[in-house]
Amino acid sequence: EVQLQASGGGLVQAGGSLRLSCVASGFTFHDHAIGWHRQVPGQEREGILCITRDGRTEYADSEKGQFSISRDYAKNTVYLEMKNLRPEDTAVYYCATDFYSGRCSGNGMNHWGKGTQLTVSS
Repeated sequence: EVQLQASGGGLVQAGGSLRLSCVASGFTFHDHAIGWHRQVPGQEREGILCITRDGRTEYADSEKGQFSISRDYAKNTVYLEMKNLRPEDTAVYYCATDFYSGRCSGNGMNHWGKGTQLTVSS
């Protein structure tokens, strides 16, 4: 069974930093891209960053230079490093994979973890 477990969220003050983790299991980790997405209640889920099977970053957006993504093949884990957090970064953060293509598929990812809540206070 494909499983993605996101963790590391919490309450952070504006300007702070945090690292989220996504532990993957049930599939061949090194053959699949893993993406981080977030969703604010009432809004559409948006992609933040995705890391390909060979470690390249996709979805990069100049407005999101505050985020970086990395993966540890030995631990089957993908990390999302966040800095200079703002209240508008408050959301549920999800990690996801496209089990069938193994690529960064945006909201077309077909396996999603349960998400971890990040709240940034002003």
